[in-house]
Amino acid sequence: MAESSPETPQNDWYAPDVATFGDRLAGAREAAGLTQADLAQRLGVRLTTLQNWEEDLAEPRGNRLQMLAGMLNVSIGWLLTAEGDGLAGPDAGPIPLTPAAEATLADLRRMRARALELAEDLAQLERDMRQAMRSAA
Repeated sequence: MAESSPETPQNDWYAPDVATFGDRLAGAREAAGLTQADLAQRLGVRLTTLQNWEEDLAEPRGNRLQMLAGMLNVSIGWLLTAEGDGLAGPDAGPIPLTPAAEATLADLRRMRARALELAEDLAQLERDMRQAMRSAA
């Protein structure tokens, strides 16, 4: 990584005039320790779809954006505008955590991912039910 210049201080690494949505998405994904393939699978999208988001060739829909923010532990606002809860930048350094805290965070991430998967399943069931009700009418 290049040294930061006076025009681009380290604490503005993901600022809206410096980074794009795709830059922030890729940074948050990497900070979460996920590959593109891992995240695409967890989101239920094709790898090329995620790659297009990170390359700013496409943007996710609202429900996927919400899932992304949850899985990557950043706010939707930060992903879109660099405002809100997000990453400080690569030079901020990790916050040291105890092994118990790391284990708890890992459990929280797993539970959040399961909750998001269940929410998607519920949404699909609701769509199926609405379709069945329309067909019966």
